[in-house]
Amino acid sequence: MSEPRPVEEMTFEEAMRELEQVVGQLERGDVPLEESIKLYERGAVLKKRCEDRLKAAEEKVEAITADAEGNVSGTQPATGL
Repeated sequence: MSEPRPVEEMTFEEAMRELEQVVGQLERGDVPLEESIKLYERGAVLKKRCEDRLKAAEEKVEAITADAEGNVSGTQPATGL
């Protein structure tokens, strides 16, 4: 079995896909205890990566504002979300 890809190099989609696989394996309960622990630890790191990528995307979206014609006009936090 090859070494898993470093989580810090993954896109949001890649991390989410692997996290879903990890959760599926853990839910099935068909892996030995030691492997379950490793899977859980990997899942925690993947979850953090997804949260960090989502937060970064939200911050980018909040920073974009548009004028009446829809042209980007500045960077202000969004309100009421």
